[in-house]
Amino acid sequence: MKLTIRKENTEDFKTVFNLIEKAFENEQMSDHKEQFLVERLRKSYAFVPELSIVAETENKIVGHILLTKLKIKNKSNEFDSLALAPVSVLPEFQGKGIGGKLIVEAHKKAKELGHKSIVLLGHENYYPRFGYKQADKYGIELPFEVPKENCMVIELIENGLKGVNGIVEYPKEFNE
Repeated sequence: MKLTIRKENTEDFKTVFNLIEKAFENEQMSDHKEQFLVERLRKSYAFVPELSIVAETENKIVGHILLTKLKIKNKSNEFDSLALAPVSVLPEFQGKGIGGKLIVEAHKKAKELGHKSIVLLGHENYYPRFGYKQADKYGIELPFEVPKENCMVIELIENGLKGVNGIVEYPKEFNE
């Protein structure tokens, strides 16, 4: 299967909306509204067009990943980071490494753009293979109760989280 990974464009929005809806349809740990979150984030200050990426095979979009800006704040400082949310692959294409290829490409692009780290809430058995570690090991917490093994971060550059600690502040679009 030949896979092309590229930046999402506006003509892709409707296809990506449907893809995300299908990808999360049977996911138990989902509110099944990820597609609406992506729509809101595209219109926000947090949106970085280069970090909305699709995977295509035979002119069909089969996967999508989105990284958006967020802050990590403590009493005296705030730090820039990114949120990985969501990564979506059509059910019939899951388990073929497409999600992983999207993650690797998103990391590469984010690093090229000068970003130092990414935060995510996700499956504790999946994301560590890409270098993600529990966020609490860095003194980073999410602003809501979740099992600590599901809250993860990655340093895109060496010491990308050096001196960074605090509570993640997601863009308001995550809460709407």
